[in-house]
Amino acid sequence: MKVAENLKNIEEKINEACKNSGRHREDIKLIGVTKYVSIERAQEALEAGVTDLGENRDQGLLDKYEVLKDVPNWHYIGSMQTRKVKNVIDKISYIHSLDRVSLAEEIQKRSKQPINCLVQVNVSGEESKHGLDPEGTLDFIKELAGFDKVKVAGLMTMAPFTDDEQVLRGCFRKLKKLQVEIQKAELSHAPCKELSMGMSNDFMVAIEEGSTMIRIGTALVGEEL
Repeated sequence: MKVAENLKNIEEKINEACKNSGRHREDIKLIGVTKYVSIERAQEALEAGVTDLGENRDQGLLDKYEVLKDVPNWHYIGSMQTRKVKNVIDKISYIHSLDRVSLAEEIQKRSKQPINCLVQVNVSGEESKHGLDPEGTLDFIKELAGFDKVKVAGLMTMAPFTDDEQVLRGCFRKLKKLQVEIQKAELSHAPCKELSMGMSNDFMVAIEEGSTMIRIGTALVGEEL
């Protein structure tokens, strides 16, 4: 597998999606999701020009962190157990899965500096997915006002795994609408500028609907350990 070739193909699709929606390429952050691949494959992604890597387990992140010393930004993209926060909090730039006050409390306790957090929202309503109900998200974010180590940088969601473009668009539009609602509240701890949505199978649609962070694993690095 040539990660550099995969990245080139992905970049072409990102540019196409930006053109379709009148957006700029520099407004989209590509996160290389390396949770299913080796350290060597993750290194290939870095050498190809990827600057942000995402992991969904603390041990997977720590294993790569110890070897890959030149990663500008690590993203924790999986559901985070409260007891695991202390293992990774000083090594990551973003948490994409803030979904409960107890997790915010642990971040507040363990972090030495404010950390960018994305509130995970279960827009699709699927029972298999983590995240808050859209209706309760603004109230949850208001509850975080007293946590000076928790900066609500944006929102994250996972769309259903489907080829139905209208279903995907509906999901992504709902998160975008929620972002606008939160920004109107003008909460100093919640600038909410980021939308983490879109993966290997749906990132073009996500970009067209406002995503600022796409999480690309299989299409970039494959899925072999």
